[in-house]
Amino acid sequence: MNVFFEEDGSFKVASIMTEVQGSLQIESASGKRSKVKASNVLMRFETLLAGFMDAANAEANTLDVDFLWECCAEPEFGFEAFAQDYYGRKPSAIEAAAIALKLHGAPVYFNRKGKGRYKAAPADILKAALAGLEKKRLLAEKMAGYVLQLKSQVMPDELMQKIDMLLYEPDKNAFEYKTLEAASAQTHLSHLKLLQSCGAIPSAESYHLGAFLREHYAKGTAFKDYEVAPIPADLPMADAEAFSIDDSTTTEIDDAFSIKQLADGITRVGIHIAAPALGIAPDSPLDKEVMQRLSTVYMPGNKITMLPELAIRPFSLDAGHTKPVLSLYLHVNADLVITQRDTKVELMKMADNLRHDTLEPFFNETTLEADSGHPYWAKLLYLFNLAESLEKARGKYDPTKPPQIDYNFYVNDGKLSIVGRHRGSPMDKLVAELMIEANNQWGALLATHAVPGLYRAQSGGKVYMTTKAEPHQGLGVAQYAWSTSPLRRAVDLINQRQIISVVQNIEPAYPANSDVLTTHMRNFEQTYQAYSEFQTRMERYCCLQYLIQENIETIHATVWRENLVRLDNIPYMTKVYGLPELKPGTRVNLQVQEADTLLIELRTKFIGVLEDEPATALVIDDAEYASDQYMSDEILADEVSADITIADETVTDDNQEAST
Repeated sequence: MNVFFEEDGSFKVASIMTEVQGSLQIESASGKRSKVKASNVLMRFETLLAGFMDAANAEANTLDVDFLWECCAEPEFGFEAFAQDYYGRKPSAIEAAAIALKLHGAPVYFNRKGKGRYKAAPADILKAALAGLEKKRLLAEKMAGYVLQLKSQVMPDELMQKIDMLLYEPDKNAFEYKTLEAASAQTHLSHLKLLQSCGAIPSAESYHLGAFLREHYAKGTAFKDYEVAPIPADLPMADAEAFSIDDSTTTEIDDAFSIKQLADGITRVGIHIAAPALGIAPDSPLDKEVMQRLSTVYMPGNKITMLPELAIRPFSLDAGHTKPVLSLYLHVNADLVITQRDTKVELMKMADNLRHDTLEPFFNETTLEADSGHPYWAKLLYLFNLAESLEKARGKYDPTKPPQIDYNFYVNDGKLSIVGRHRGSPMDKLVAELMIEANNQWGALLATHAVPGLYRAQSGGKVYMTTKAEPHQGLGVAQYAWSTSPLRRAVDLINQRQIISVVQNIEPAYPANSDVLTTHMRNFEQTYQAYSEFQTRMERYCCLQYLIQENIETIHATVWRENLVRLDNIPYMTKVYGLPELKPGTRVNLQVQEADTLLIELRTKFIGVLEDEPATALVIDDAEYASDQYMSDEILADEVSADITIADETVTDDNQEAST
């Protein structure tokens, strides 16, 4: 005796070996023995097993499912009884099995009501279900056609209309996404690379910028029409003229210096900061926009300013103009000891805007001993000597520290250039130390008068922001309040308002325990980090684009740790798979195999060790190298100085500005 039974949703046949209550021991035509529940047996028959299922399937293929549905009555039925009605006689085992196969294979027509039992679907439900199946069939045909187009590097118009969704916010249930997924699987390309090959991504740069704008500037980067309050008419005029030191591309000039000789051998050094707080009222429409943007966004070849041009120009310290400033005056004796500090809100005449590229040949490490002929050489030398004195007072002076390189990115007529500058050059140190002095002293001024501000602090290796004056161990100062870039950072603008309230003896814009101040601080921390990561990503993109532009096939690098190397002449670190075990600092030669600007990936091959170049002591504490955007892992986290923000405006802001 043989049995026709159901197992795991399919039909099978086998011969009975033994039978007990509730179960059967069976053997298939192939000789495999197993156990089956008696309740799973649908039919017993004597027909030979060999070829039974083939014959049943062949018979089922002759049956018309629509006709079967029309033959069904409303009540549920068993397949054997229905087979007898259909054939008009007692069906053979093969015919009965064929009916079971056909009914079971058409769930849209026949609803299952138990093992071997079915009920015909109602006419209206069947009609809707068949329409759904037809829609799926048509969609499958369309998808197949679109997949062929994608494989041929042609972007279907329907998919192009959903390009933002496909690139930045994939909806895995969408037809367009499923089509892209199918084509990706068949071409063995990632979604991005497939879309790029089809011309759906105009450029890698536009893709990276689009992702950032979608998240942070969904409504666009343009400003509305805002009003800036007039500059107070009663501000006193400073009795000196000032000059600034910035990169040639800087357009938001917010710091400058002055020097004046006083009696008794005292030199008065002025640190002057642009004062937009005088024209932007707290909680005004423009202020609300600023507190949304929170910082200027920098990227090579472009930037998104925190302030509109109508608010920048009245306060930017442009040469030949008189502008309102917040000034910190240092009274310095002949030994470079500061004997007095004063803060004023005043008007300042700007004499010059000195630029790095034209100034550096006249003022660098080699021109400190003798007058280079630059009209500001003597003033710059004095400020540099004062800067070194301030650095020593902070306990951070170390002439033996290996020089580090900062990189500026320039885009001229579509051509990219990457220019390295030594960090700690006389120009950098001059500006950096005076800015640290200002941020330190103005933070102390707020604390002394119990006026809250926004501080950067460092304790136990952790850098954080706080509304209280706390030490910054990395900088060696008792407190550090960002205050010297109010045209570019909202934190500095907020602190400037608080400082001005102390100087003018008025109520502070943000009182003690201000929830608004705390909210601005938290928003700034999160946003500034996102902006920094975006700038890092765009600079990494530009490094790869530079390799492509210059057709660089081999490049030198320095081993930092394990298979991680730092490339020469561009700020890029990468892993070299297959790199032999080498000591940190070993100089190596690499073959550039692929620079992928879309995925921001660099693939290189180790060629050999540069035997003629000695190993170097590689020092890395640059902010960009501590970023996981550079490393794609946290390999540097425990190696890099906790304070990745040097806090000097030259290294931070001017390098960012140079990227534009």
